Amino acid sequence: MGNNGRRVAALALAGAVLMAVALAAWSPADADRVRRPYRVGVLNDARAANHPAVDGLKVRLRELGLQEPRDVVFDVALTDADAGRLAAGANALAAAGPDVIFASGEAATRAARAATPTIPIVFTGVGDPVGAGLVPSLASPAGNLTGVSSLGTELLAKRLEALKALAPRLRRVWVIHDARDSGETVMLTRAREVASRLGLELVDHAIVTPGRLEEALGRLGPDDGLLVPDLGVVDVAAVLLEVSLLRRAPAMFSSPQWVSHGGLIAYGADARGQGIQAARLVAKILRGAHPRDLPVEGADHVVLAVNLKTAAALGLVAPRTLLYRADVIRR
Repeated sequence: MGNNGRRVAALALAGAVLMAVALAAWSPADADRVRRPYRVGVLNDARAANHPAVDGLKVRLRELGLQEPRDVVFDVALTDADAGRLAAGANALAAAGPDVIFASGEAATRAARAATPTIPIVFTGVGDPVGAGLVPSLASPAGNLTGVSSLGTELLAKRLEALKALAPRLRRVWVIHDARDSGETVMLTRAREVASRLGLELVDHAIVTPGRLEEALGRLGPDDGLLVPDLGVVDVAAVLLEVSLLRRAPAMFSSPQWVSHGGLIAYGADARGQGIQAARLVAKILRGAHPRDLPVEGADHVVLAVNLKTAAALGLVAPRTLLYRADVIRR
C-alpha cells in the first residue's frame, strides 16, 4: 500500500473512532433537546400574558443564552385576574408537563404546588415563604419549590416608619391583606409590634375579592392611613390606590409601580426585578439543578419611591431625611 493509501486508511480509522465516541456520548435526551425547546409554565393573576415578573424573567433568560422560541417557550395559564381560576390553571399546566412552572404571588404558588409534587416550581412575590408554609427554610427549601421572596415581613417595620414620617398625624393604619395568604399571620403579628412602638392603632382587614373593599373603606377616618402589603390580587391594590386619593388617606404600597400611577409612597421590590432575579434559578433548573438544592433568595433590589405631587395634594410635606433615602422621587 502506498503512502497515499496508508494516509487514507489512517484518516478513515480516525473518523470511525471519532464517530464511535460521539455516538457513545449521544443519548435520547440529547436528541429530544435538539428537537424540543424547554417549556416554562406561567401562573399568576394577571389579566394578560405580560405580567411584569414574566417580562423580567424573559429578558434575563435571553441574556443567559435562552432565546425564545429557539431555546424556550412559555405556556401561560390566563386567569383574567380571577384568583378562583388559579387552581384550574395550575392543573392544566401540570398536565401539560412543562420543565418548570413560574408562579407569581402566594396564591399562585400554592395552587402550583397543589397541582404537582414533582415539576419544579420557581416563585416570586411571596412575602414570607416560610411563614406561608411553602418551604421549611430559605436555605433548604426541600420539595419542588424555590424562588425569590419579596421580603414582606422583613420590610414591614420600615414601611410603617416611612409612612408615619411622611404623615405624622396618622393615628390608625388599615392593614389590608388577602385572607387566603397564610403567611399574613406572621406579617400581622409583626405589624402590631411596630405599630405599638410608633403609637399607631392597627385595623386588620382581610379580603378575598375586591368587590366590597371600597364599601368597607368607607369607615376611613381623617387621620387614617393604608398599608398595602404584597397582594396577589392586582385589582385590590388598584382599588386601594383610588380610595387613598379620593379619601385623602396616606397609603404605603409594597411595589414602586404604584407610585408611578399616583400612589403616595412605596417601599419594596418590584415584580419585574424579582422576575429578573428568578431567571437565574429557572435557568439552573432547566439545565439540571433541583429546586431543593437552590436556596430561596430575598429580593436583591428594594426601592423606596415617593410621589411629591400626591403628597402635596394630600397636604403633606416630605421630610428631607426621607427624601435623602428615596431611590425614586416623582414630582
